Amino acid sequence: MEKRPGVFSGRVGVAFLTPALFFVAIFLVLPFFWIFYLSFTNRTLTGLTAAHPEFVGLANYERLFDTDRWMRLGEFGNALWITSRFVLGSAICGQAVVGLTVAWFFYRRKGFLRELVFTTAVLAWIIPEVVVAFAWSAFLDVDRGTLNTILSAVGLGKPDWLFDHPLLSIIIFNTWRGSAFSILLFSSALETIPPSYIETADVVGASGWRKFRDIFFPLMRGHILTDLILITLWTFNVFTPFLLTGGGPTFKTELVSIYTYRTAFKFFEFGKGSAIAVVMMLINLTLAMGYLFMLRRQKVTS
Repeated sequence: MEKRPGVFSGRVGVAFLTPALFFVAIFLVLPFFWIFYLSFTNRTLTGLTAAHPEFVGLANYERLFDTDRWMRLGEFGNALWITSRFVLGSAICGQAVVGLTVAWFFYRRKGFLRELVFTTAVLAWIIPEVVVAFAWSAFLDVDRGTLNTILSAVGLGKPDWLFDHPLLSIIIFNTWRGSAFSILLFSSALETIPPSYIETADVVGASGWRKFRDIFFPLMRGHILTDLILITLWTFNVFTPFLLTGGGPTFKTELVSIYTYRTAFKFFEFGKGSAIAVVMMLINLTLAMGYLFMLRRQKVTS
């Protein structure tokens, strides 16, 4: 009996996918269900509950969303509020805007300056986090930092950036570190726009703003939404600012990721830490679904 090519190719595809699916199940699916289970227990690293954790139901979630403690310093609500401002400033108003501006400025331009900017951005993105954090700690040092040396030279004083403006400092730091992805994505998107569109706009005398509004932006909406999806999720879960501020001073830069670390690995409350992780996963899923819905709607209407 002759085998149909479609059935054979389908089995070959499943055979090639099986190892990948196995590793996904081992390293992603199973840990998720394990964390989900731990979020309903009082498991800790030390003590009686380390060896014999008890099922506590929704107690960990009730502690997270306790209205009496919700917005106190060092609590989940305050960490979520700080993270929201950090994501808005660093990802949406920072990396996306910087990436689009740089890509637009160097569109159809060649030369040393373009290569310098793009190379510097990529290096900032790929350098190890510890090295970057150490460099920025030295850059923002109140007494001998490069930034304050420049500011004092022009008579603007020496502000203590990590103490007086901690959230702004980590927003600028994360924008500087992560803008390379947006720059590369938008530069590639600009190159896909047919040159005839730009030539026609030049013939009719359209300004740069009109070109961007009527040609570039409509054709790049999908790329912009894709960029926002990825950098929002990355920034929401980023842990690198901990290397710069440790979540301080007085919890002013304690992102949700840092709050999770402090709860689970400093106070060893694995149950509560798992509950935070589950809530973060649901927030990430909601953000991703919202962006994907807008992306799909944009494709349907275009």
